[in-house]
Amino acid sequence: MGCVLARCHAERDLSNSETSRANRLYSGTRLQFAALPRHVLIFRRVTPYSACVAFSKSLLRHFVCLIFLFVFLIHACSNPPAENLYPRDAKNVRTVFIVHDAWHSAIVVKKADIPAGVLPEIDDFPSAEYLEFSWGDRDYFPAPDGELGLALKAAFWSSGSVLHVVGFRDTVEKTFPGAEIIELVLSEEGFQGLIKFISDTFSRPHPPTPAEPRPGLFPNGRFYSAEGKFSILRTCNTWVAEALRAAGLPISPKYVITAGNLGNQVRPFATRQ
Repeated sequence: MGCVLARCHAERDLSNSETSRANRLYSGTRLQFAALPRHVLIFRRVTPYSACVAFSKSLLRHFVCLIFLFVFLIHACSNPPAENLYPRDAKNVRTVFIVHDAWHSAIVVKKADIPAGVLPEIDDFPSAEYLEFSWGDRDYFPAPDGELGLALKAAFWSSGSVLHVVGFRDTVEKTFPGAEIIELVLSEEGFQGLIKFISDTFSRPHPPTPAEPRPGLFPNGRFYSAEGKFSILRTCNTWVAEALRAAGLPISPKYVITAGNLGNQVRPFATRQ
């Protein structure tokens, strides 16, 4: 009987010792994570690894759902495209070209098709047969070297934008030998919508006086101050998509960030497949 009582006392002392040790460990954990938010403290105290992983996965799922919801709402609330892209007959049609490489895209039109009163800057290119229009960040686009710091600033902290216009006389194919060229045919109404969008992008402090030209990337090119801000979600490719949307092309500019996004949406409407 004495042995049994001694054994019970020993087990009780051992249990008390383990409880005391657990309390000390709990107290240390509580002090270590006291500064953390309550939900993090609970996960770390109960299941240090698995709960944190579960919490991270939950956050990721909610983040992805929010992104899809955001994109859906943008698409649902966007204005429907005008039905003026495809001419009902072959009369009064205008041909435009979308030119892009792996990163950058531009719009090319015949200079003779552009009314001078709508886009007065075309007078800066007296000998041109075609005009190329592209849009970009005010600091990064004109920079000859394209520094990383300027690229990050353009993506997240753009201070403004510019239009780059290039005039040339040769054919589009010879002028852009390494680029994909997508040829589109617009009705007169659609073409005027496109030109108005481009014209409205020029920043003109004293209209109808043309915007002030600055030297471009090429001898036959000019930079002009422009409206809007460049960002990682609104790039030169987005701008081209917005211009085509203004012409009646049934595409979604909000889904266009890269040149590949643009090409995928515009290519089905090309006159030459």
